[in-house]
Amino acid sequence: MDERVLVLDRHDDVKAAARPPAPPERDLWCSIERSALEVAAREPSLRRQLAKTVLTPATPPAIIGAVLARRLACDRDDVATLCGLVAETLIDDPAVLPSVEADLEAVSARDPACRSPLHALMHFKGFHALQAHRVAHSLWRRGRQDAAAWLASQTALALQVDIHPAVPFGRRVVIDHATGVVIGESAVVEDDVTIFHGVTLGATGKQRGDRHPKVRRGVLLGAGAKVLGNLEVGRGSRVAAGSVVLAPVPPHCTVAGVPARVVRKHIAGVEA
Repeated sequence: MDERVLVLDRHDDVKAAARPPAPPERDLWCSIERSALEVAAREPSLRRQLAKTVLTPATPPAIIGAVLARRLACDRDDVATLCGLVAETLIDDPAVLPSVEADLEAVSARDPACRSPLHALMHFKGFHALQAHRVAHSLWRRGRQDAAAWLASQTALALQVDIHPAVPFGRRVVIDHATGVVIGESAVVEDDVTIFHGVTLGATGKQRGDRHPKVRRGVLLGAGAKVLGNLEVGRGSRVAAGSVVLAPVPPHCTVAGVPARVVRKHIAGVEA
């Protein structure tokens, strides 16, 4: 965060308080704070929400904790638990916060509906669901399966997104709209993947163990797509909306239909 922060007095006036300068690597958070101050100045009804979630917390882990608690908590006890659990995880596991920041920049760049990183941070439930999952996955990997399962359950209840906490995700992932996304235990999602609402990465019901899809780098999964079984969706490929994928998808192609078949190939980024 940079040198200014919004605070509210008993009359709800916006004031500025001193804060030490941010290091250069926190440019993203400086931009978010500036945007939050601008929004608070022109929209008084959002001042308290911005103060509680973005402007008062002192660090990025605390900000993420406050934002996720606002979306996921069922009661006041949950708010405190979620804030602490998320912030603690982002501090204890150094891999998580850079992934959160990369996702925030990715959704800002790739989603035409996103006006700014603050917009995504405050309002995009796909971003919230993904970051809750990143925290749950970190807990799962570090032997805290009960806490991970509780967080995944809270996320499913609040956001209608059900991702098993064992699933590894790469960076710069965008989950757009998010409602109805279901991802099973042994799935893998690599870097730069885009997932639209209603997508299922599931099993066929005929397998045990490693039974879910592996989605490689740069894949786009259209709304309502169902990818079933221990199969691979190759790098840079696209699965059209409403398709049902039951066989491996080659790299750099588009598949569509029920069952899905290759309808287009991509050569060096150009559709053929």
